[in-house]
Amino acid sequence: MKRNWLILGIILIIVVVIISGIYLVKNNKKSEEKNQLVKVSEVTRSVFYAPQYVAIENGYFKDNGIDLELTTGGGADTVMTAVLSNQVDIGFAGPEASIYVYNEGKEDYTQVFAQMTKKDGSFLVAKEDTKDFKWEDLKGKTIIPGRKGGVPYMTLEYVLKKNGLDPKKDLKLDDSIKFDLMAGAFTSGEAEYVTLFEPTASLTEKEKKGYIVTSVGKEAGDIPYTAYFAKKSYISKNEDLIQNFTNAIYKGEQWVKNHTAEEIAKKILGYFPGTEEGLIVEAVKSYKEIDAWNESPVLKKESFDRLQDVISLAGELDKKVPFEKIVNNKYSENVK
Repeated sequence: MKRNWLILGIILIIVVVIISGIYLVKNNKKSEEKNQLVKVSEVTRSVFYAPQYVAIENGYFKDNGIDLELTTGGGADTVMTAVLSNQVDIGFAGPEASIYVYNEGKEDYTQVFAQMTKKDGSFLVAKEDTKDFKWEDLKGKTIIPGRKGGVPYMTLEYVLKKNGLDPKKDLKLDDSIKFDLMAGAFTSGEAEYVTLFEPTASLTEKEKKGYIVTSVGKEAGDIPYTAYFAKKSYISKNEDLIQNFTNAIYKGEQWVKNHTAEEIAKKILGYFPGTEEGLIVEAVKSYKEIDAWNESPVLKKESFDRLQDVISLAGELDKKVPFEKIVNNKYSENVK
């Protein structure tokens, strides 16, 4: 009798295990069916984009039905090419890329739907340890500022002119170096200065290969520096997805706003293998100090107008673009 009860008990356990397994498999399949794959290309890997990494790590995209596939383009032009050729769904770079595409007359141009950063995120790094840096120190020097026509390059030009320097006469801007190769070219080359994002700037300083002298973003003021964009056709066909994506970004922005540099560094450390946590903490502090991040993904018209002024001043914009053509705030204004 006892043996029969034992056998019955074993059978019941097996049945429960099988049913639980079937339930879990079905749930996983439902989850996979529910979540939509979204391919995103970011312009570079930087602490500057902490809210994005926080949104991934905290599961905000998955909570909104999105499985995110993130790749690093290594420049705004590369990111835009990937979007236009349908290699990725969403690009993450400077809004100037969308302005250029619109002015080329492309019918299915890209629209910006969520902003993340509102300051230039680069820091001016010098070869020599410079105390009491003044912008006039750059006279006669060579600076590596990134690609001509890119926002980092143009923002630096804007700041130089604001401080009484003529970028064409008073110094040399070496724009021959690809964005993701700038640090290496600086440390091994002849240029006296370079503009670098974090954590690369702090890492260069730690290795005593350069010294951070000032923040370009703090000097330039508010500007829509990095934002998410997609082809107009993609946005119109995937409105719910774009809204959910924007919701996730908003939550990432809010989390970063309400947490310390130490907490943020722990959350995003995995995106910077080989980088000490202390360097990430310092980088986050630097960006918090200059108020680099948006609290909301809305891109304001006055900021967009300032961006076009910067591009025009750099001689890279023949015709200004209507705000409502490039910026689509519908989803940012309805975040939850």
